[in-house]
Amino acid sequence: MSTIRDAGAVTVTEKDDSDPALWGRPDASGGFDKFGGKYVPETLMYALTELESAFNSIRNDPDFQTELGRILKDFVGGETPLYFAERLTDHYRRPNGEGPHIYLKREDLNHTRAQNINNAICQVLLAKRLGKKRIIAEAGAGQHGVAVATACAMFGLECIIYMGAQDMERQALNVFRMRLLGAEVRGVHSGMATLNDATSEAIRDWVTNEKSSHYILGSVAGPHLYPKMATESHMVIGEETRRQAMEKWGGKPDILVACIGGGSNAMGLFEDFVKDKDVRLIGVEAAGFGLDCGKHAAWSYELFVTR
Repeated sequence: MSTIRDAGAVTVTEKDDSDPALWGRPDASGGFDKFGGKYVPETLMYALTELESAFNSIRNDPDFQTELGRILKDFVGGETPLYFAERLTDHYRRPNGEGPHIYLKREDLNHTRAQNINNAICQVLLAKRLGKKRIIAEAGAGQHGVAVATACAMFGLECIIYMGAQDMERQALNVFRMRLLGAEVRGVHSGMATLNDATSEAIRDWVTNEKSSHYILGSVAGPHLYPKMATESHMVIGEETRRQAMEKWGGKPDILVACIGGGSNAMGLFEDFVKDKDVRLIGVEAAGFGLDCGKHAAWSYELFVTR
């Protein structure tokens, strides 16, 4: 994730969506017009209702928030620095001396080397409050799986990670790390044997064991309330960025840039700045099959935020 200050003129052809009031925002049930909401097996409706009630209660619970803050500081290593990338800034300086001042929000310095641990810790704490003894998660590249396995090891909970067989071969080191932390990693051979299939298997497990288990989804996806939980668990990224920017140069970034896969780190950075009309939000997604492939998104799903 990066922030750019004093970036100068940028020429972009796009529709005018500078007013946040015009943006599609979820309603109370997580719906975006005809999209979103809860489309899950009936057997999961009670678990989702219970989860929503518990999540809404912990948002304003000082004891929960104090414990979460302590763990994020002492165990995860927050807050992460907003680092001025001096040489990168020099590299992009124009001949006339103008150019962006580039800062990097160093979420890679968190324990487990990514932002995923923020969500994992929050949701494992929530699962403990619900009395769940077993945690289910999916993994693709493995970073989410490592974070969940780490949180489960910290609190002594059983951890089951579903991972596509192809992803397990590609990410053998992360599979080793998950197992080292005590997680059971279950390979998925159905379909394309990748993340989508692993997610399906994880949900099947949850349907069967919903009374004893909590499912931790790592992406801004899934039935309501999961996108909201993933976003709010990572909002610490944007909140820290705003505070650190004020300390470093007394203002806000002009542009926020984040890579987009499942969307958790992007939403964590963007959410605190959504209502700031003077801050551009740019999400960068892998090209996948390319923009001219005729599909509705370049990759397997579409998630792009810009202004």
